Amino acid sequence: MCTITANSQNIIISKTNEKISIDGDLSDWKKPFQGPFVIHNSGEKATQNTFVSLSWNEENLYIAYRSEDSKIVGSNQPKDSQIFNTDDLVEIFIDPDGDGQNYIEIGVNAFSTHYDMLLKCISPDCGGWNTSMDFNIEGLEAVSKTTNESFCAEIKIPFTSLEKIENGNFSKPKTGTKWKGNLFRIDYGTTTEYLALHPYKSLEFGFHQPQEFATFEFME
Repeated sequence: MCTITANSQNIIISKTNEKISIDGDLSDWKKPFQGPFVIHNSGEKATQNTFVSLSWNEENLYIAYRSEDSKIVGSNQPKDSQIFNTDDLVEIFIDPDGDGQNYIEIGVNAFSTHYDMLLKCISPDCGGWNTSMDFNIEGLEAVSKTTNESFCAEIKIPFTSLEKIENGNFSKPKTGTKWKGNLFRIDYGTTTEYLALHPYKSLEFGFHQPQEFATFEFME
């Protein structure tokens, strides 16, 4: 698997004609990986490397993560557990219209426990912090696979489910479509680190800085 360094604020999503099995095994993944992730509010090098690759077809968005991890923290838990407080995990945030409202957060740990959350509002301008863990993306798949020194994760997100989000302005992408968002990892190993594919220039702590989200660009 080849990798490319992410220098611009555009996160490329390449179209695929390949059948992708969501099983945590990346041996059949054809698209290049971007990374490594860095400390989210400084851009400094992480203790352990994380890489990500994204692809799409007419029905789904696919994400694959490859995370070095010499000390995997976490366990198999019920869906929608708040694993972001306790477990090593990878995440994706998607805000198609970039307005900082009604965007989604999906996370999966090394044991395939995952959650999907709707961020209705996080700013005082729209009423303050308002999230929903009861929100569900129909057809979402998230599976991880561990080794002694790493874990890999794959996620499939059906576009038809995103279109149902009220005031989310989701629509099925086509070549050239641009969404706002970013990709993250929380590593609770020997040193807790909050990582992102693209760091925040403001240096503010916390992943929920939608005004600084990067751009997902759908390409052939």
